Amino acid sequence: MAAMPQTVWEVLADFGSLSAWARNVDHSCLLQHGADGVAVGTTRRVQIGRNTLVERVTDCTPTTALGYDIEGLTRRLHRVANRWTLEPAGSGFTAVTVTTTVEIGSNPVAQIAERAVCRLMTKQSDVMLAGLSQRVEDKR
Repeated sequence: MAAMPQTVWEVLADFGSLSAWARNVDHSCLLQHGADGVAVGTTRRVQIGRNTLVERVTDCTPTTALGYDIEGLTRRLHRVANRWTLEPAGSGFTAVTVTTTVEIGSNPVAQIAERAVCRLMTKQSDVMLAGLSQRVEDKR
């Protein structure tokens, strides 16, 4: 992204405002926040169509990484999590990576289902990355 890591981090760390830049999110708001903004345990409510999710921060290293579990999906999905990683990428640029973890089970059918869910999550992540890029580049 054509922005410094600090600029990208400021958008990600405004945890309740996801819907302001992610076109695939209808509404978002903070449910619980840490003492100094985003911190482990911070939660947000996310509305995507008819689905209401709660995302709970599990990893927070300012300007470097933000990880959260996604709760409220079907019970068959034991765990779904996203982790955003930011790395400086030359003068005024940041490499941003979103890694999604999906855990359903260890049997072969569950592993196939995990890959299918990951493909769907990849599409959602692409939309979020595009929105984030536009948001941080507009801030310049």
